[in-house]
Order: sequence, then structure tokens, then C-alpha cells
Amino acid sequence: MKRALSALAILFATAPISFAADNIDQINQLIQSDFRNLSEDLGAALSYKAVIPAKPLGITGFDVGVEVTATKLQHRDAWDRASSGAAPDTVYVPRLHLHKGLPAGFDVGAFYSSVPDSNLKFWGAEARYAIIEGGVATPALGLRGTYSKLSGVSQLDFHTTGLELLVSKGLAIFTPYAGLGRVWTTSEPVGVSNVSKEEFSLGKYFIGGNVNLGLVNFAIEADKTGGATSYSAKLGFRF
Repeated sequence: MKRALSALAILFATAPISFAADNIDQINQLIQSDFRNLSEDLGAALSYKAVIPAKPLGITGFDVGVEVTATKLQHRDAWDRASSGAAPDTVYVPRLHLHKGLPAGFDVGAFYSSVPDSNLKFWGAEARYAIIEGGVATPALGLRGTYSKLSGVSQLDFHTTGLELLVSKGLAIFTPYAGLGRVWTTSEPVGVSNVSKEEFSLGKYFIGGNVNLGLVNFAIEADKTGGATSYSAKLGFRF
């Protein structure tokens, strides 16, 4: 796992990043199957990705970071028709993320994102409970509920909810983690009569790793939601 995560870190550090270009503002050009395909790609790209281990932060703990998520589009043609420019093969989404520890094994988190050169703006939140807090000899086991909401696309009322079970085990400064869950997506056109509301759910699973060097913290994660694969890298502070 360490070798795979190192390769992902090198990829994000060296690859030139081109964020999603142009606006999603041509939903009136889609047929229903296109709209479903676009909604599935949006669900994979914009659904909540915590990029954090299962172990709770504790009542005084914080995790603050900036991350980038790269999602390979599965239905580029639908995305292309829905936007005012050429759709990319991969959508890169920057996020500002904050997690805060609470008493009794609870943590909360939130993020905000505004994708450059597009009208994709969205936010999300999570609540996580440590079923097992973990220790020297035992892994941490957590249950997480998530929500994300798109706010920048006037032709679309879009949100996701999710439920995940995750596990992690600290190994000195390195903490690998993994999890699985389900994402429910609601995608409803606004002011558009040619397509109708889509509601569906997608399975997901993910693996990741967190490296903590005092206050400086680095995490990377690979996520599979439905048929789409995403890779995330986060740099920040954890204390």
C-alpha cells in the first residue's frame, strides 16, 4: 500500500493540473439518458471525500487542509453537451477542508469548493462516530454520514448524501485506512423541461494513507464511486 500511495503523491506533485473548464449551462441540450450519465459523473466527482483516517481527533483536535481531487469522467460526451465548452477527460476539484474533534468519539467536518473557470461551487459536511477508537494494538473503526450540495449551477438542484464504514491503524507517523459505503444522489433540473429528476445510489470504496510530521500533515486517497475513480491529495495541519 505504501508504494501505491507514494506513486499517487508523486503524480499529484508533478502532473500539470487543468481544472474543469467552462460552465455547465446547457442542460437543455440533453436527453434523459445524457442527464442520468452527467448526474452519475457529478455524483462521483462532487460527493463527500473526507481524506482522513477513522481514528477520532479528540476534543482538542483539528485537521485543516487544502486538497485536490481528480475524477476520471465516465460519460465525457454528456458532460461536453451540458457545458459551454469542451469537457475534460478528468475533472480536478480543489477543496478547503476542516475537521474538528468532539467528546465521546464524535468528529465533525466540512469543506468548500469553487472550481476555477467554471460555475461549479459546492460545499459539504460530515459527522463521524468512532465505534472503536483504536490504540496501540487495535485498529480504529468509524461510521460516517456525509452530505454535499452544489450551489453554482443555476439549471441544476443537486445534492448527495452518504453513509460509510471505515477502519484505520496507526503505524508510527503513517496511518493507512480503508472503507466502503453508499452514495445517494438527487439531481433535479431547474427551468428545463426536456429532462426530469434523477434519484439513484452508487456503491463506493476507498483506501488511503495519512502521514503526520508534527503539525504538518499529508494524506492521499483513492476512491471508486460507481464506475468512476477519483484520487485525492491533501496537505495541511493536524493537531
